[in-house]
Amino acid sequence: MVGTCSWTDKALVSSGWYPAGHRDAEGRLRHYASQFPVVEVDATYYGLPSARNSLLWADRTPEGFRFNVKAFSLLTGHPTRPSALPVDLRPALAGRQGRAGTDPGLLDEVWDRFSQALEPLRRAGRLGTLVFQFPRQLAPGRPAAAFLHQCRERAAGWPVAVEFRHPGWWREDHIAGTTALLTELGMAAVAVDMVQTLPTSVPPVAPVTCPELAVVRFHGRSSAWGTGSKEDRFRHSYTPEELSEWTPRIRSLAEQAREVHVLFNNCCGDAAVRAAESMRHLLGLPATVAG
Repeated sequence: MVGTCSWTDKALVSSGWYPAGHRDAEGRLRHYASQFPVVEVDATYYGLPSARNSLLWADRTPEGFRFNVKAFSLLTGHPTRPSALPVDLRPALAGRQGRAGTDPGLLDEVWDRFSQALEPLRRAGRLGTLVFQFPRQLAPGRPAAAFLHQCRERAAGWPVAVEFRHPGWWREDHIAGTTALLTELGMAAVAVDMVQTLPTSVPPVAPVTCPELAVVRFHGRSSAWGTGSKEDRFRHSYTPEELSEWTPRIRSLAEQAREVHVLFNNCCGDAAVRAAESMRHLLGLPATVAG
């Protein structure tokens, strides 16, 4: 399955990719779902989702469509503003993030609300996976492994895919250990395509750690990764040659996992949807989605 990391990105909406008559919230999702079978939900990283949206998303997409939903920032150890939480939970967070970590009781409550809001999506068969994207500060080691175990216990019974932003997890001396840890936890590894010339560059390693799912996320190859604006970091138009580097890897993933999700995060204008269309062609996949 090939798609993009957003269908609501402002640059995509203003690019003209959505045809006339499909530019309201319902029309955009219905049109996107007629073109691609999978999409990532980014907004859930910044704020808790709602059951109402889950119901609407399920209603506006065909059977077999998949939403990969990013985990809320607090659940992955990212700094989180109290204003991102529901009003009644804000006092529990204010001034309490730091070396000691976030109160486990607050994390449990946040997870309960997060998962309950997504339950209608899961019941409808539209949930692909939850994407736990961990911050660069989460380096390989025992504390990090313990944190991953805690995340898995909290999300027991839910599909989870893991993207590491610290490059050490997928460097040669850690590949075997990282693969073994994610396999033990039943978490799908997220392979990453990004610029490879920076100290923070994550290697393009693509192991299968869960038989149900493998995920590849294309971030673009901008050298402004980690320094520029969002537009600077993700501004990249993939060439057919760059995409072709991944086709044998993706086919190998497809031989080992029941589903493979290939998602483009170079969200500047319509660059992501155009790259997804090109990748779909290179893989010989259908041009439209039945539904």
